[in-house]
Amino acid sequence: MGKLMIVNGSPRAVKSNSKNYIEILKKNINKDIEEYNAISKKIDLFISKLNSCSDLLLVFPLYADGLPVTLMRFLKELENAKLTQKIKVHVLINCGFVEPEQNNVAVEMIKLFCKKNHFDFGSVLRIASGEAILKTPFAFIAKWNIKKLCKSIEKEKQVNIKCTMPISKKTFIKASTNYWIKYGQKNNITKEQMDTMKIEDI
Repeated sequence: MGKLMIVNGSPRAVKSNSKNYIEILKKNINKDIEEYNAISKKIDLFISKLNSCSDLLLVFPLYADGLPVTLMRFLKELENAKLTQKIKVHVLINCGFVEPEQNNVAVEMIKLFCKKNHFDFGSVLRIASGEAILKTPFAFIAKWNIKKLCKSIEKEKQVNIKCTMPISKKTFIKASTNYWIKYGQKNNITKEQMDTMKIEDI
């Protein structure tokens, strides 16, 4: 059983929701693990470790319906790397929308990357409401589906999973609006300032 390389593709790295998902995953997978942050510039060290792995898991947030620029830079480096063995690529992506389908375009981008560079494409977990779900009573939904992803990687069985909080879109929008208003207040920013498109000098 080969090792699993987990890449945190978030620009926020150690302070990211992606890191929280990775910590859950590490507790539930029966594989030796290597880790790498996409913001790191130690690509040579990453490649040397990846050459001892059979699987690569990309964990990242949705950015503007696509990939974070940090992950795009990382994939460019990976494209130019000289690997000594075949790698299977898996995806765990989360978005702030309530619909997991919002992640579809980004997943297709990873599939295209794999096809172009002759990587096998493995399992996918699309998590919606990813900014909030771990802080709610619905955290068990995300954790349960991460366990399913872990099992699929261990058993080399391809799965396509999606999950979200079981609430209406109206309820989700109301709750998220209240969250951002309170978040703005902590930083002395009013709702009116957040509503405007005008960028003010500080």
